[in-house]
Amino acid sequence: MRVELFFMAAIIVLSFTAEKCRLLVGEEHSSKSRTERFTFSNCFDMSYGTLICVFKECVKLYLYYIRAVHVQKARVEATDMAKTKELSQGRSYEEATKMANEEGNAAAKRASRQAKHVMGPIISSLGDFFETLYVGGSLSEGILRGSGTFIGVYAGGMIGEGKLGWLGFLVGCHLGSWAGGRIGLMCYDVSKGVHYLLNLGSSKGINSYSISKEL
Repeated sequence: MRVELFFMAAIIVLSFTAEKCRLLVGEEHSSKSRTERFTFSNCFDMSYGTLICVFKECVKLYLYYIRAVHVQKARVEATDMAKTKELSQGRSYEEATKMANEEGNAAAKRASRQAKHVMGPIISSLGDFFETLYVGGSLSEGILRGSGTFIGVYAGGMIGEGKLGWLGFLVGCHLGSWAGGRIGLMCYDVSKGVHYLLNLGSSKGINSYSISKEL
């Protein structure tokens, strides 16, 4: 309970600080993807939007291929190990094969679930990263937002699955994606505000030094 309260208080403080930093640096220099959005229609602009959508789909296909290979490898290894074990215990070949196939299917399900826990955050974070660049955000803004989304989706999915199973996993991923991306943007705005204050302090120091030399 204490951890949840501390986390909520930290988010509130971060949100308040980020809002003040946005007012300090101005909307022109604050996070762009906080208000702008990449929509499906942007995929047909025959420009950067189309390239982003094509690249995202290629990444998805590649990740799905990796998941398929990983699941099949886990199935084959578990089946072979189970068959060898059952045969060594004196079971018939048909019975050992049947039990080994069951063990292989169970291993494939576990491997698929593990792959989803990694693929979901990667796809979501890449989507937010490219969306940020498309709407005019900087590279650092995209990285921070994408990193926040990755952590949010992964943590939300794990927590949700532990509480409500597959439904909790879906809800946790969705909420984690939204919250993680927003936290990443807050961190970006705070960093811009801190950078602004540091530059302001250094420029004042240089000006005062120049004035003292003239005197």
